[in-house]
Amino acid sequence: MIGSIKTELKNKFVPASPVQLIKDIAGGIVVALISIPISMGYAQIAGLPMQYGLYGSVFTIIIFGLLTSSRDFVFGVDAAPAALVGVTVAAAGIEPGSLQAMKFIPMLTLLVAIWLLVFSFLKAGRIVRYISSSVMGGFVTGICCTIILMQVPKLFGGSAGSGEAPELIIHIISQLELFNPVSFSLSMLSIAIIMLARKFIPRLPMSVIVMAAAAISGMLISFEDIGVKLLPHVDKGFPGFPEISFPVSFSELSEELFSSLSIAAVILAESLLASRSNAVKDGYKLSENREILAYSAANFVSAFSGCCPVNASVSRTGIVRQFGARSQWLSISAGIAMTGVLYFAAPMIEYLPVPVLTSIVVAALMNACEFREAVHYFRRSRTEFYIFSGAFLAVLIFGTVYGVVIGVVLSFVSVIIRAVTPPRAFLGVIEGKENSFYAMRRNNEARPVKNTIIYRFGGNLFFANIDTLQNDIEAAIRDDTKVVIINAGACGSIDITAAQRLMMMYDELKARGIRFYITEHVGEVNDQIRSYGIERLLESGAVRMTIPLALRDAGIHYPYPLEKTPHIMFEPGGTKIISKRTSARTITSRPSHISRKAKGIQPELEWVFGSDAAVYRRKIASQLVEKLFDSSVSLEELEDAEKHTLWGRVNMFDEDEILDMMENTLEKQLKDDPRMLEKTESIIHSRRDYIEKKMSEMDPEAIKKLRSRRNRFIENLEKKE
Repeated sequence: MIGSIKTELKNKFVPASPVQLIKDIAGGIVVALISIPISMGYAQIAGLPMQYGLYGSVFTIIIFGLLTSSRDFVFGVDAAPAALVGVTVAAAGIEPGSLQAMKFIPMLTLLVAIWLLVFSFLKAGRIVRYISSSVMGGFVTGICCTIILMQVPKLFGGSAGSGEAPELIIHIISQLELFNPVSFSLSMLSIAIIMLARKFIPRLPMSVIVMAAAAISGMLISFEDIGVKLLPHVDKGFPGFPEISFPVSFSELSEELFSSLSIAAVILAESLLASRSNAVKDGYKLSENREILAYSAANFVSAFSGCCPVNASVSRTGIVRQFGARSQWLSISAGIAMTGVLYFAAPMIEYLPVPVLTSIVVAALMNACEFREAVHYFRRSRTEFYIFSGAFLAVLIFGTVYGVVIGVVLSFVSVIIRAVTPPRAFLGVIEGKENSFYAMRRNNEARPVKNTIIYRFGGNLFFANIDTLQNDIEAAIRDDTKVVIINAGACGSIDITAAQRLMMMYDELKARGIRFYITEHVGEVNDQIRSYGIERLLESGAVRMTIPLALRDAGIHYPYPLEKTPHIMFEPGGTKIISKRTSARTITSRPSHISRKAKGIQPELEWVFGSDAAVYRRKIASQLVEKLFDSSVSLEELEDAEKHTLWGRVNMFDEDEILDMMENTLEKQLKDDPRMLEKTESIIHSRRDYIEKKMSEMDPEAIKKLRSRRNRFIENLEKKE
């Protein structure tokens, strides 16, 4: 125990070298400087005077750095909690920046700290595992966009708004009468400079530079004379302990408890997800319970600093990681640096134009939005995209408090969707693969067993997905179907509804003269079926350990007969695939050692990439062509060249098709160099002869398949030409 604590402290506070210590301290100073405009802006969003953002960026961050198990995460005044507090203050009818707000907000922060302490005792960090990244991305992006809409009027000389997107848009329109061209120009110039610097010189802390330049300009130019607002005066040092306003009635207490609970939940979820992502990247384990305790302690300190709730800062953490900071010395340094700012540089703050400060906050929020992730979800998973969009719109339209609830609901909805529609496939047999069954959608060589449906269901069976299974099977049954077998190898549990439906399917299919089996599942599923009082499903022999045993019971023995004529097979979800073979086939029995060798005959890339297999074969062929012109690879060793491609060694069936693609490409590239073309074709033909020899040793029938495949390739090539 003591040894592990020492190791953890060493990782957090002992840099690998003096150079690393300098990076950590420099990173902390950058955090402090960047936090000046950002934390002041967020404090104002929360409803406090701006300088309280600075007060909340000293002891808070130091306490967090001492207690956290994270090595380089930054904590402080941040967007999500500030927005939630701002909404709560507005809902309570309290004027932002007023004395009442300065009493109310520390009390809210104190309640948040207490809730986080309760979460720590309850080990609530496990809950975060049930919130998907798409939900959190939509939630955070919704909060950022809401805050940007709040701040837009300040970019052109107006005042910040409050509420949700519809109200904020109306407020922006109403503030246009206060439009100041100089304020707007300063804002747009600041945002443009920060965004361009982020793209082209990301390591440069441009926010700090813009802030310093604006403060100097404020000293030299009388901005107030031309209608540009400046930040208020900030006294040196720290204020005294805040006067906390405790609720005086049960209704007030219940409202504030609910509001603080939602804020604590957001801090817990957002901070843990972000810090855990960093820990995974850096290869160390995060103590979830200890993190929540650190969040609680930091918020207790923030409350007694008179500040709003504090949270993990993804944007500031990303900046210091760019500078190479890798220990919690950055938090200690940041707290010390902010103390120096409060005592020695506070008078400079009042020269900073409000539009510039707002621009820095808006630029930080724009960077925190995760629209790129949304585009990625749209391209890769429409379900995740819709979940992201739902969480985003919930926050934008209904507000952050309701967004938390809707986000959690969407997380569970995503789990249900995956459970209801797990991977499914109809299975067939490949010649030479004894007692093995393959998804016909991904394996062109797989053939359905005659008069038999073999269906794989990739998940547990329960009330919400048994319809999916039944509909898939019903759609696949034909007039000549005699046997239906369910491969439930991925099924670890079954509920009573699904068990009853399986029993009903058995009875219905039996009445139609069709044998029904469920196979491959774990034995505990049988125990569950018995406990539901549906022993007849087991006693009838419908439950078998393996597919071959089910086939044998149905009177179908190895070698398995395959379908005789083309027919339409419905893939799960209603997609139709047409069997291309026209002649009757039967798998012939052969020695087991030949069958094991023949496993290399089946195209592996088709099994891995499905319908995209041809695309990857072309990529590999292109890479091999490039290697043929690379002096580091011997022309005589195509087999060695394969090792340098994106895939590595391919099996022989795939390689033969890749060789055809290479030859076609080389004929075009080397048409002006006959000698080189002749040499490379000779190498390819030599390699093709070797493949034919090896495959004929494995399985004489394989050569027929190989040559048939080549003929199709040549025919398709001629059609294109």
